[in-house]
Parts: sequence; structure tokens; C-alpha cells
Amino acid sequence: MSASSNREVIRLFSELVDLTKLDEGSAQSFRVRAYEKAASALGELDRDVADMTAADLAKLPGIGASSAKKIREVVDTGTMEKVEKLRTAYPPALLELTRIPGLGPKTVLLLRDRLGVEDVDGLKEAIAGERIRELPGMGAKSEEKLAHAIERLGMHGKDRRTPIAEALPIAEEIVAALSGVAGVKSVQYCGSLRRFRETIGDIDILVASTQPEIASEAFVELPIATEVVAKGETKSVILVSGGLQVDLRVVPPSSFGAAVMYFTGSKQHNIELRQRAIDRGWTLNEYGLSDVETDEVIASKTEKAIYAALDLPYVAAELREGIGEIASASTGELPKLVEERHIKGDLHVHSDWSGDGRAPLEAMLDGAAARGLAYVAITDHAEGLAINGLSRDRMLEQREVLAAMRAKHDDMEILHGAELNIAPDGSVDWDDDFLEGFDWGVASVHSHFDLDAETQTQRLITAMETPGVNAIGHLSGRMIGRRPGIEFDVDAVLDAAERTRCAIEINGHLDRLDATAEVLRRARGRDITFVLDTDAHAVSEYRNVTWAVHQSRRGWVDKSAVANTWPVKKFLNWADGKRRR
Repeated sequence: MSASSNREVIRLFSELVDLTKLDEGSAQSFRVRAYEKAASALGELDRDVADMTAADLAKLPGIGASSAKKIREVVDTGTMEKVEKLRTAYPPALLELTRIPGLGPKTVLLLRDRLGVEDVDGLKEAIAGERIRELPGMGAKSEEKLAHAIERLGMHGKDRRTPIAEALPIAEEIVAALSGVAGVKSVQYCGSLRRFRETIGDIDILVASTQPEIASEAFVELPIATEVVAKGETKSVILVSGGLQVDLRVVPPSSFGAAVMYFTGSKQHNIELRQRAIDRGWTLNEYGLSDVETDEVIASKTEKAIYAALDLPYVAAELREGIGEIASASTGELPKLVEERHIKGDLHVHSDWSGDGRAPLEAMLDGAAARGLAYVAITDHAEGLAINGLSRDRMLEQREVLAAMRAKHDDMEILHGAELNIAPDGSVDWDDDFLEGFDWGVASVHSHFDLDAETQTQRLITAMETPGVNAIGHLSGRMIGRRPGIEFDVDAVLDAAERTRCAIEINGHLDRLDATAEVLRRARGRDITFVLDTDAHAVSEYRNVTWAVHQSRRGWVDKSAVANTWPVKKFLNWADGKRRR
């Protein structure tokens, strides 16, 4: 296997976790936890597993002998027998049911065995027929909640969509694999995934190659493919685990820019661009921008060249939804978007002091320094999160440890913070006097997701009004494809953000991407401050900054409104000002 070995093994172990939960009827069984630990350990590994023996792998923390053998099996054969067997026993449609809040593995198996429910459509029929209440522990209220969850998760039509957290690693793995194929000059995933939509229908991969037949052959032979649907010199289709479709299109290098633009979309964005071309006597398609009368190609190699020929600045892929970006571009009113290089601080970072943290405090600080950050806030969970939180005494102990570590990182401002829990009434874990001893506070909803919108709105506003709360973390509390966010009055919360000077976090975890793009767009034109955070629980998760940046761009957030793009002195003055209000 190639350098993508680790990605492929992690992907299969993640699938193994989901399938084993069903197979054993529990999300907490020994095997499930063992596979989760192995996937987590592989995510932190800085070596290629293909270069390691089973014995080497078994020596790594979190990887036992059984998992080590499975890793080598993937490296040596390109697959894992246990995953193949479990895929047959638990098809994708059945596995999809486990994403619905209220349906744990045992309940899903009960639905299948007693009611014959094997997919979302079957579940909807059982709800409509009031059959769910026949099951132990279920009732009319359960049916109502399940119906509401299906609707809010967007599982109410035939167009099933895949969460970005599942689709993006697959796309990246395919791009990496095809990049080294003979004749391939460029590779790019396109479609809604490139526009960074939170769910996608299928994956579009575009390749520029001088030898299309070789690229197509390499694509259909990828280890990730579970079925080859179609194979051609310029277009091929495969299915990967979960039934997700991946389309490959191969174009000449001279047409790559036009093809990338066309297949990235959106449809409405492309329509507006084509109309702009028509107004100039030109035509625009996936082959290029051309003069209608002379057939002369005006631009085709790059997207920037096409936009420039149409008298437009480059429009970032995340903005291309046909919601006014062309008009804004033509009048110079697009936001100045954040780039990764602009981020100077990370304000939501965990360590293994939290129950869910996976790396020592020192490693997390070293990781922040390696990123070149000017400031970082350690924000382990407060005591209100019973399983993972720290008591007052532990927080004070951590403060002393951080003080000692500052000497090693004298070129990086280390803030002692906490991730506070927002109770149903909007209060947080500690009183104002204790909170005053922290440098930074991010408050988040971690429970009581089913409260009514009015209560949730007041809950968020009350937390914002707390002096020790600098930012609201993952605003809606959603988990994409698995848990809908809380319902609240967006305008009322945005009003409170302006009034209290409390920032709204843009959380870069692919499972969250929260605040949502819709909320961010609603904030446009308001005097609201944002922070782009990784919510890292391990060193490898510092990569989440990339996704936070993409999410901010999709939400039309201007760089000037992002506090952690500011120099350290400006940032600290602003943060302290909120705490002393």
C-alpha cells in the first residue's frame, strides 16, 4: 500500500466500530471500545503502518494484538475480512438507522427482528402505523420524537445524503491515490463537497490527465471500491462502503479549470456565470469559455482566468451557492475571507485532564507551538459535565501546571480557560468570582437538546450575559447526520451577541461545523465577533482549523470579525474587556 495506508486503515476501523455496535447490540462493548482506541491511536501515528509489523503495532498505546493483526491484514490484502462479513449482515440502510437519536444498536436490532424494519422508509411506515409503541420501553411519545428527528435530519426523502465527516476522508484518500498515477497532472474533488456543504449526495472527482485510460483503470481498482458501476475512458463510477457513489471524470489538462468550475457548481452559480458569458457573445461550459463566432478559447486552464475574463474577482468555492455571490463580486462587495495563515490563536483546546481528551497537556501545547500560534487557550471541561469535567481543585491544580509550562513557550501566550456547561436555565458551572480567575471561558450546550425554542433561546442569552463567558461553543450542539441542533430564535441570539460582546464560535470538528452557515450568513452586517476553533482533543485534531476556516467562508464571515486573527495584544484587550463588564 502507499502513503495513504493510514487513512485506509482508519476508515475501515471507523466502519468496523459502527458495524460492531450493531453486531453486539451495544455502543460500549469491549470490542467497540478496543476498535475505537485503535482508530484514535492510528490518527496520532506519524509513521506509515505499511512499514510496521504486527508486533510493532501491538506495542503502540491503544492497539492490542488483535487490532494489530487487522491492521496488517488491511495493509497486506487491501481489505478486512471481519468488515466484509459484517457489511453483509448489516446493510447500509440498516446501519443508517443508528444515526437517528433515540435508536441505539439494541433498538435497531429490535426493530428489525420484531417489526421487520430495515431502513428509514420502513421506520416511517412503522411510526405511521403506530407499531413502534409495541416495543419494550417505547410509546407514543417515542414515535413522535423519532418522526421529528427524521424530519430534522433530512432523512425524509429518497435523496439520502452523507455527512461531510464521512465523505471528506474518502475523497481525500481517492485524491491522494490518483495523484501519483502516470499521466495525471491535477486531481480535485468537486461538487457540493468542494463547496463544503455539510452533507453530500455523492462524490465527484475530477482528473486532468494525458493518459485517461490509465487514470480510469487506477480509479476502478482502488481498494476503497466495493463495486464498479461503470468504467470508461473519461467517466467511471464506483461505490464505496455505505453505498456512497463516487464519480470520476477525466479531462485534458487544458480544460481542467473550466471542468472544475462546472462540476463544482452550484447549478445556479453556473447559470449566472453562463448568462454573463452570453451577454458578452461568449459561451461557457465544462470545456472552457469561448467566443461564439470564432470558437476561440478565451480561458479554460484555471478558474481564476475564467472569472477574470468575465470581469469578476475569483469567487471562493464555498460561496458558490447562487445566493448573490455573483452580484456581490461584480460590485466588489464580497467579504474578505479568512485563510488558514490568518489564524493566530486557538481558543478551544482539550487535554487528557478532561475525560475525553486523548493527549497530555504538554503535547497539546507543543502542538500549538508547532502550528506557530501566538496564543492558545486550554479549555478542559468544567465539573458540570460529570464524566469528563474537572473539579474546582483540579482546575486550580492545572492552573499551576500551566504557569510552570509557560517558561518553555515564552513566545506563545498560554491562557487558562474552561469549557463551561450551559444548564437549562442558562447558568454555568461556577460563580462569577471563581470564573474571574480564568483567562478565557467558552460555554457550550451539552445536554437537554429537546427543550422548546423559547427556553433554548433564553438559555443561550443568559450564558452570553455571564461575564466569564467569552464565547458560545458549537452554538446549536448539533452532530451532523446524527443529532439535530437545538431550536432557537436566531435573531434574538444574534442581538444578544452584539449587546453582550460575547463571541460565537465556528467549531471546526467535521461532525459539528457549528455555528451553521445559515446562522453565520444571518449575522452578516452585524457587529458580532467570531472565533474559529479546533475543539482539539488530540494533537492530530489541530487540523480542524482547516475546516473551521472553510465553514467561516461558507458563512460569508469577514476576516475583520474573527477575533483570533487579531494580534495578541488586541485579542487580549478584547477578551479581558468582556470578562470585566
